[in-house]
Amino acid sequence: MKPICTSQTGLLLKPLISRQCLYSSRLRFNSHQCRTFLRPQRSSHRAVESLNVSRMRTESHDYYVRRRTFLLCGAVSGLVGICYTSYLLYQRLHKPTKFDSGLPDKLDPFNTEAGSKRKTVIHDADGVELVPTGNSTVPTFPRVLEVSLGAEEGQELVNGVEYTLVGLGVRTVSFLGIQVYMVGYYIATQDIAALQARLVREINPIATTLVPSEKDELRKVLLDPERGEKLWNDILQEVRPRCLFRVVPVRDTDFHHLRDGFVRAISAKLQGNNPEFGDENFAEAMKEFRGLFNRGKVPKGREMLLVRDAAGRLTIVFDDGKTGMDIIGRVSDERVSRLLWLNYLAGSKVASEPARKNIVDGIMEFVERPVGTVATQVI
Repeated sequence: MKPICTSQTGLLLKPLISRQCLYSSRLRFNSHQCRTFLRPQRSSHRAVESLNVSRMRTESHDYYVRRRTFLLCGAVSGLVGICYTSYLLYQRLHKPTKFDSGLPDKLDPFNTEAGSKRKTVIHDADGVELVPTGNSTVPTFPRVLEVSLGAEEGQELVNGVEYTLVGLGVRTVSFLGIQVYMVGYYIATQDIAALQARLVREINPIATTLVPSEKDELRKVLLDPERGEKLWNDILQEVRPRCLFRVVPVRDTDFHHLRDGFVRAISAKLQGNNPEFGDENFAEAMKEFRGLFNRGKVPKGREMLLVRDAAGRLTIVFDDGKTGMDIIGRVSDERVSRLLWLNYLAGSKVASEPARKNIVDGIMEFVERPVGTVATQVI
């Protein structure tokens, strides 16, 4: 084996060392890249030093302000939408409708003639006098009713009594003005003179008829909650005219719904602990009144009469469409019918404000004529 020359050995080692150094440098470079990719080098300063608490607080505040503003706009928009929809429904429900019978669109229960209101009277094919109601379901009410009720157990006969329409209107419920029934107030034609005299005497004790200024004064009295209720209360107790309310539903209902409305109206008129209505007889009469309505459905268009005789007794009659007009029952205590009557005629809150105003218009027809002449004239 030949000895390796020193000079040759140096020449041979130099490339080897150079290759080793190059490999080592590459290895160190690659390992540095891997550590940098997997675990980036951290800066010398701490992470918390880059946080801006004031800026974060401002951004959070701005976020919640925008959020609150957005929710508030949504709530206001929803409320406006509900109010506007309710207004449209209210306008629609109170919009005059055409009569099914083909009568003119704007035919009103009262029209103005020579500065005074008169009932609008039309005639059907049989010549019966009718008064338009302004309602499409119940378009007309008869101007005159002939009521015949059988006598039972010696009670007063009411057979063949003629009743004249004073005024009418619609009963509505809720703020939407949903119509429930049409109601008309009738007075026995023979008792109109006594009613006239009492109303005229309220304004002018020595007159037999009222002039326009006195009519306006009487109208104010009848529409005043306290004075009107006192006047009608005196009429019902002293004059006691035979009268009735004719109730005709404009939508399907039932006896229990009508009973609840009547009972609430009577309870509202009790005026707290009034000693006049605190005895057991009145409580028993109210129980008897409730029991008369333990029945079923009342279809729309069916007629119900609440009749008050000269003694104040209440008789309820209903047309079921099968057997005709039948007596449901009677309540002898006059206080029940009196409170029920006041629910329609007077007070701060009545069952039907249109009916109350229409009845007052009818009363004005009576008092502008001499006492005792209304029954002999065509209204």
